[in-house]
Amino acid sequence: MRSSIAIILLLFITNNVFAQLTIAKIFNNHMVLQRGQEIPVWGTAAIGKTVTVRLNQSTKKAIVDSKGNWKVIFPMMQAGGPYQMFITTDQQQLEFSDLMVGEVWLCSGQSNMDWTLKDAYKFREERASEPLPEIRQFYVPREVSLIPNHALSNGKWELAHPDQVGDFSAVGYFFAKALWQKLHVTIGLVNASWGGSQIEGWISQEAMKGSSQFANYANHYPKTWELADSMLLEKLKKSLSQKSGKLPSTALPDILTTDSTIFQSWLKYAPPSQWDWQGIWAFRGAGFMQKVIDVKPAEQNKVSILSLGDNDGAFELYLNGKLFKKGEGRADRLINVPAGTWKTGKNILLLHQAVQKDPAWFGNGFYGENSKLFLKFDYEPISLAGEGWRMMPDFNMPWHYVHSQNNAGSVIYNGMIHPLIPFAIKGVLWYQGESNAERAFQYRSSFPLLISSWRKDWKSEFPFYFVQLSSFGKTPNSNQGSEWAELREAQLMALQLPNTGMAVTTDIGNPDNIHPKNKTDVGRRLAAIALAKTYGIEIPYSGPVFEKMDINADKAILHFKHLFGGLVAKDRYGYLKGFEIAGSDKRFHFAKARIEGDRILVSSDSVMHPVAVRYGWTDAAIDANLFNKAGFPASPFRTDQWKGLTDAKVFE
Repeated sequence: MRSSIAIILLLFITNNVFAQLTIAKIFNNHMVLQRGQEIPVWGTAAIGKTVTVRLNQSTKKAIVDSKGNWKVIFPMMQAGGPYQMFITTDQQQLEFSDLMVGEVWLCSGQSNMDWTLKDAYKFREERASEPLPEIRQFYVPREVSLIPNHALSNGKWELAHPDQVGDFSAVGYFFAKALWQKLHVTIGLVNASWGGSQIEGWISQEAMKGSSQFANYANHYPKTWELADSMLLEKLKKSLSQKSGKLPSTALPDILTTDSTIFQSWLKYAPPSQWDWQGIWAFRGAGFMQKVIDVKPAEQNKVSILSLGDNDGAFELYLNGKLFKKGEGRADRLINVPAGTWKTGKNILLLHQAVQKDPAWFGNGFYGENSKLFLKFDYEPISLAGEGWRMMPDFNMPWHYVHSQNNAGSVIYNGMIHPLIPFAIKGVLWYQGESNAERAFQYRSSFPLLISSWRKDWKSEFPFYFVQLSSFGKTPNSNQGSEWAELREAQLMALQLPNTGMAVTTDIGNPDNIHPKNKTDVGRRLAAIALAKTYGIEIPYSGPVFEKMDINADKAILHFKHLFGGLVAKDRYGYLKGFEIAGSDKRFHFAKARIEGDRILVSSDSVMHPVAVRYGWTDAAIDANLFNKAGFPASPFRTDQWKGLTDAKVFE
């Protein structure tokens, strides 16, 4: 009897769920629909019901299928509005207002696309200027899934009003504003981006199966989060065991020692930073951080202050094998150390640290600014930030993995892109690659795969415009190599695909900040590409792109396309910088480079018989100053195909 009642109740609940008339979350008040294309509209309702959708003066009907889904397709419309949309069954009705028809662009990638206007340059001016309701953004909620989701959990369209525009993608906003100023139609931005995400998370499992690079991964794809967690754990154990097959011990009797060599098997760590970005992804639990501090004889008998960042989790601090302090909270991280505590020479600092509480997303690691990590005697503080630390999870205490963007491939596509299909869009703006720099060579395959698979899913060869990595980090030369330069090269190679365009940004980066705040020029450069290539307006849209090299005696002669008025050196003295040249020994030397008409002549007294030239081949190519007269910077490039730093590194 009870089982019968349970079945009846289950059927009642199930029927009620399916009976609820819904529409995909991307359709709501203030929405922007794509002009000049058919407009799909879809949702769910009770099986067999008739759903009627009225948009402006057009009406379409659909019968709900056996899975509870319905879809109608409206014919293309011209730009205009505001309109209303009504969706009805014989029992329910949904109504949406202030609907506009204009241009819709999907903005995707990692943090530099997600970077908000309120954190970028020119925010105060934009907020103080006239509101632009003609620019609207739909923010796709951050969700991951191991299977393709058919619906978003929430989301709404926002207008570019002063109290809302600060949360817009800064790149997307400046792109949209430049388009609106030329096209005078409403611009809709669908912002589906996630900071720190790797490109593999944005590619569907189905697309990976058809790729020789990723088929093996896709065929062993985890079906549950438990399996995904176990794959992460095995990968972590592999990196921690250093191929020995045995994890280092984290039992206190084994690590409370004055022998610093036992920590060499732990992973390197350079704070302040989350563990997530330095080799221990998504782990949440207690862990250890260790550093050797060298104390001079004159300091040994002095009082000192030890500052361990802004973390607020519980911790135990051990100095030279002995417990020195226990605490919890930010105030406890500023520690007074009595005279005589440190010994002359090498001291072992060992910190057992619980996860960060606020903000909880930070997880493990040192939180805060570089300046909050220091040891101070009676003079200038000694910085404890940067390299020299080691980290190790404490598997002896409770721990778990958070389910986030990089736990497995395809999970962001499943949660954030698949539910958008087949919403009509004009094209895609993409700003991603920083998290793939260590696998730059494979990006030559993964990036085109993403582009082609998204186009296949939408059944459209839409424009795909992207931002080349900006300048960040150190400035190694070509003899040392650069992962970021190799990633930029992979992006440059993607221009071989039809209907693509690339905005070069090496000149507006920040070597000390992976998030340069000048998003104005990034958005405008993307807009120039769109206006020229998509909307047919004759304007310059690209910087010089290397085309070919000739050799004449001791000089390399370089030819370029996209000159737009000619080549220039953006330097008050008129000198070109950023060029290197090598002979058959593959040793590069900084080179002299001069513009001669539409060519550049490159030479060095150290290279009598040049065979290769590189330009801007470094992480932070901020000095590279080749432009065209239209004001666009040249893309970094190389003429050789010699082995790089990332050729053998692949996604696992």
